Amino acid sequence: MAQDMVRLHVTANLPIRVEPLAFANRVELRFGQAFPAVLIVDRDALPQLIKALVNGQEALDASPGPVGGSR
Repeated sequence: MAQDMVRLHVTANLPIRVEPLAFANRVELRFGQAFPAVLIVDRDALPQLIKALVNGQEALDASPGPVGGSR
């Protein structure tokens, strides 16, 4: 793993809060509670982020899944 990479493991029970930053034309996504990781996304980048997430979900749906586990 690269030393300058930040990884955030998003699970089904991880709280995610969305805060529109209308004054900055951005959306803030907060992952977690006490010390949240924050992702700030420009309005123009939202469709690209959404498309990437949908593509990732479609790829997982098309894959056989983990060996011996369930999805």
